[in-house]
Amino acid sequence: MPAESLRWDTLEALKNSSKGKLKYNTDWLEKGEGVLESVNTTPSLSAWVLRQLSSRSPQKAAPSSPVSVTGLSAEPSAPARDPSPPAEPRGAVEGEEVQDDAVENTQKDLNPSISLLSARATQVEGCIRVCEKNHRDKAQELLRQRLELQEEMVGAMASRESEQLKRFEELMELKRRQEYQSVRDMLERSSQEALGRQEKLKEEHRHRMKIQNLKLREAELQRLREAELERQRQVEGRDRLRRLNSVQEEVLQLNTLIDPNSVQASLDLTGYSVRGNQLCGHVSEIIRTTAEGEFPSAEDMARAEGALQEMRTMIGIMRQDIEAALEKKRRYLAEEEEKRKQLELQRQQEVKPQTAAPPAEQKGKQRKAGLQTSAEESTLKWYKELQEISRQCAASFEELNSSKDMQTKKLRMELQKAASIPVSQISSISGSKLREIFDKIDVLLSCKSVQSAGRPVSASQHPQGLDFVSYKLAEKFVKQGEEEVASHHEAAFPIAVVASGIWERHPKVGDLILAHLHKKCPYSVPCYPPMKEGTSIEEYQRILGYRVDDIGVEAQDSFLKRMSGMIRLYAAIIQLRWPYGNKQAADPHGLNHGWRWLAQMLNMDPLADITATLLFDFLEVCGNALMKQYQGQFWKLILMIKEEYFPRIEAVTTTGQMGSVMRLKQFLEDCLKRREIPVPKGHLSSSFWRS
Repeated sequence: MPAESLRWDTLEALKNSSKGKLKYNTDWLEKGEGVLESVNTTPSLSAWVLRQLSSRSPQKAAPSSPVSVTGLSAEPSAPARDPSPPAEPRGAVEGEEVQDDAVENTQKDLNPSISLLSARATQVEGCIRVCEKNHRDKAQELLRQRLELQEEMVGAMASRESEQLKRFEELMELKRRQEYQSVRDMLERSSQEALGRQEKLKEEHRHRMKIQNLKLREAELQRLREAELERQRQVEGRDRLRRLNSVQEEVLQLNTLIDPNSVQASLDLTGYSVRGNQLCGHVSEIIRTTAEGEFPSAEDMARAEGALQEMRTMIGIMRQDIEAALEKKRRYLAEEEEKRKQLELQRQQEVKPQTAAPPAEQKGKQRKAGLQTSAEESTLKWYKELQEISRQCAASFEELNSSKDMQTKKLRMELQKAASIPVSQISSISGSKLREIFDKIDVLLSCKSVQSAGRPVSASQHPQGLDFVSYKLAEKFVKQGEEEVASHHEAAFPIAVVASGIWERHPKVGDLILAHLHKKCPYSVPCYPPMKEGTSIEEYQRILGYRVDDIGVEAQDSFLKRMSGMIRLYAAIIQLRWPYGNKQAADPHGLNHGWRWLAQMLNMDPLADITATLLFDFLEVCGNALMKQYQGQFWKLILMIKEEYFPRIEAVTTTGQMGSVMRLKQFLEDCLKRREIPVPKGHLSSSFWRS
């Protein structure tokens, strides 16, 4: 035990020595130092043992080692190796074992001859070597056990994981089979349900088809019954319509027998004329309902036949009155003849004018007592002259219009396009654009070349080209009023100012414009054309301005819309002048014609729906200009319309035609209340011509 305690003391001393504090180099193998160097050389002590011996007992080693030992390499200058690596690799461990064996062999060889170390030092070094070897063996054993344990754990874990993976794969396979089976079951159920629904739908479809067939048969029977009833209604309606047309024709013919300006001046027929016009208006109103696609009802026929009976009765009474008046006039003339025979021959010439004067005066008084049924003689003469001018112009280019030559046809189409397209392009976009259009029309009428469809064309290319262009141009202006102005009231002013400028430079075009306007809208004259004997109903309706085709007469609303557009265009023409024309020249058709139109319109019996509409349109467009021109006289005229003429309009207007009457009434009341007529919408201001 003392030896053991001494050993531990020695180890503790070595631990606290400078040797124990040295750091061992662990990478001595990588530096190329030989591990088995001592095996190939003469057995010798390790350098470490020699250094320890020399450092601890130098004096003792010298006497006991007189003989030099060969093969020992203990140079003081050589760097000392680090003997204690913390974790040596396998090569290092084997090298240490070889070194230990070499030291032991060296010690065995040297012991017989010399003793370099003391027994105590040798024993201590041996103990150290044994302790280190034990520690290495123990560490290697622990490492081997730990590696075996780790391998066992890894093997067990791998086996367990493999089993778990197998179980998982089996579970997934089971789930896949279950899902596949469930999908198959679901598909089978869905298929069975779909088949069941399909069978049910087929059954329902068959049932519905049966019901539908029954309904179709019932509907077909109902349709046949309704068709039969409709056919009977159509037959009865057409029969009533023929009778209604016959009634209207007879009423119009009977109305022509009433002439308030007849030479039978001794009888005032104004009352008969007014009532006759009212009866014609009632019958015309019934006809207008049939023009909208409806047949006259039994009540309509009763009203029409009642009006016809009243007209017949009135004509009979009028004839009796006329016969009585004629008898009275014959007696009067006989008495006058007797008186004239008794007078002297020298007074006979003076008596004749006096006898002729009373009828003329009576005729004038009669004309003043009631309203006229037609325009004045001068107006009708002017109207007929314009129509004759239009007819002659149309006849002058008959050869160009009916030519079969391809070149002539092509020229005719190009001239018509050159005349029509610029008029269609007239708008209130800008004054410069309007002036370009005017210049293009003016150049065409001046027989100069213009561009049409990318080609130059001129009215001088044919002897009848100028008449053709003038006629088509006037026709297009009126058509724009009939269509464009009727839909957009503001368009009347740009069209009218161009037409006025063309009229001023080319008067023939202006006359043709008036002729076309009077033909399509006789109320612009104004006149109410009478129905002449032998004229059919359709032809007479065309004369009045209605559109008549194979389908029938156009609806009243469409007719009034077209008449309104043309009257608005005429009202705009008479108040506008081309701003770039000759200011000194007289206006070819100025406001005096507007005053004439308004005065003559008020001297004629009003027509239901038409008179109120045209008066409102004319005053709304031209009223402001007439107010500025005639001032006080104009307001007297407006007051007369409100107080005297408007009640006549109401008298001939039925309940379904009160829209236009109420518009006119409201307009007159507003103007008289404000004592001003507003500027019409769309009027071209001075700033427009700078745009």
